[in-house]
Amino acid sequence: MTYLPRSIDRHLDFFTEFAAAVCVDGARATGKTETCSRRADFSYFLDSPSDRAPLEADIDLTSLPEGTILLDEWQNLPQVWNSVRRRVDSGEKPGRFLITGSASPLPDNGTHTGAGRIYSVHMRPMGLHERIFETPTVALRQLQQGGAQISGSTGKTIGDYCQEIAGSGFPALIEAPWEWRMEFLDSYLTRIVDRDLPSLGESLRSPETFHRWMRAYAAATSTTTSYSKIINSTSGSDGAQLSRETNRRFRDLLQRIWVLDPLPAWHSGRNPLKEVTQTPKHHLVDPALAMRLLDLQGRDLLTPRGSHMLGPMFEALATLTVRAAATATGSKVRHLRTHGGRNEVDLVVTDKEGYHVGLEVKSANFVEDKDVTQLLWFKNEVGEDVRDVVVIYSGAHAYRRQDGVACIPLGLLGE
Repeated sequence: MTYLPRSIDRHLDFFTEFAAAVCVDGARATGKTETCSRRADFSYFLDSPSDRAPLEADIDLTSLPEGTILLDEWQNLPQVWNSVRRRVDSGEKPGRFLITGSASPLPDNGTHTGAGRIYSVHMRPMGLHERIFETPTVALRQLQQGGAQISGSTGKTIGDYCQEIAGSGFPALIEAPWEWRMEFLDSYLTRIVDRDLPSLGESLRSPETFHRWMRAYAAATSTTTSYSKIINSTSGSDGAQLSRETNRRFRDLLQRIWVLDPLPAWHSGRNPLKEVTQTPKHHLVDPALAMRLLDLQGRDLLTPRGSHMLGPMFEALATLTVRAAATATGSKVRHLRTHGGRNEVDLVVTDKEGYHVGLEVKSANFVEDKDVTQLLWFKNEVGEDVRDVVVIYSGAHAYRRQDGVACIPLGLLGE
């Protein structure tokens, strides 16, 4: 399979020029190994006993060959984290170590944080701009600079986006036949129970209860629904519900393996807004997993069977795309919501200097005045720190409205 460039490649170019050790973390199958192994001179796959044994015998990493070393799935030999940190302290050159991990070990396992020595980058499934879908005409980095020229047209329709939502951004599936994609996603969800969680030392007494919780979480995609409401929707046939402790345990376990990928709430010390909530939006690592949990196909989003999830799932695809694109510049992506939901901005991208781009996501194929109200409020409230405001939608043309709001089809937005 041909390697499709990732937005994270740009960020890794920057980090490896200056940092001796970079950790790329993220959920299983997001492409960490493929992306990092292309940069490595020597690779050690620590989920393999044959590759792990030499490092167990040389845990201080003093006998490694020259060049860039990839330590893949480091959580299978947690001691190497401290070893890399010590090697960095001893003066290793930039680009010496690449580390990948699909799970976050418990904090009491003896590993140092690595702050200041090991720099972390998070990798997600492919955003729409990284797939074989459409050629982007508007770059997020241009929007972040202000005054971006907005142009371009696409023949993609809401039906095409629905297929991409269900089809997944896991790299191994981009060119795979549809039947295999569904098998892969179902297997991915099964492996969480019978492999991923046991690898963390966790076993589930009731896998069905766990799956009910995941389905309830999937139904809350792109919302700030409270966990108490998620718990209330997990009742079994006997009427029994999860306890708050079980809910917390499921949430924490899935975050440790990066399957839950909540979108944090926006805040800014330079432009404090009153009554801004700090509740994250719920997201799974890939909206296709949410679709499988809810027994939905892409076409179902356009029928009464699944139309209630069209808006949330389109927003989930847009969120994944913007987060992936923002990785190229090391920008942060959050959402903004005031108490009571009076004011909301779906996505706020903040660069390293504290400037923002606000984005609203609409699954419709046209943009009305009411769709830009929150963006204009955000621009007015935050002022000169807002570089641009954008509506992401499913229509055909990219253009800028007379009020200054950019309207961009999701398929035309790139990094």
